[in-house]
Amino acid sequence: MRKSLFILAISLFAFIKTNAQVEYKIITSVESIIPSGSGRSRIISANADRNYKDFTSVQTEDDNTRNKADRSKIRVKDFEETKLLNFYNLVGIRFQNIAANDAVVTSKINTMAEEGWELAFVTSGVESDGGKDDGQGIFITRYVFKRQKK
Repeated sequence: MRKSLFILAISLFAFIKTNAQVEYKIITSVESIIPSGSGRSRIISANADRNYKDFTSVQTEDDNTRNKADRSKIRVKDFEETKLLNFYNLVGIRFQNIAANDAVVTSKINTMAEEGWELAFVTSGVESDGGKDDGQGIFITRYVFKRQKK
């Protein structure tokens, strides 16, 4: 009888949904798409936390005062910066640089996985060179990781 109750209790625990705490981390790669290779390309990973509530105001019809959060308190000075190569050099697009960046980003993703992080999703965007007088452009990718809180 005791054995049956024990097995029943264990079986019930298997069906109870636990509220596991999850934490997220965003890693951003910024790759220059400026012709002539004069831009800067990096992987950026913040080592400091910020609480968005400290920098948030609620706007209403009755109270629409300006958000006066101190920008200097938002800035993160404790971060990891990994150098990447630019997409372009003086003669044009450099495919070896793209392959090299892929290898470095893959290494970062693999290291994160070894640390218990799971790649949840990826999003990217481009601000491309706008023509003769622009000379600006970046390709930005955000990697969102998650893991169980320790």
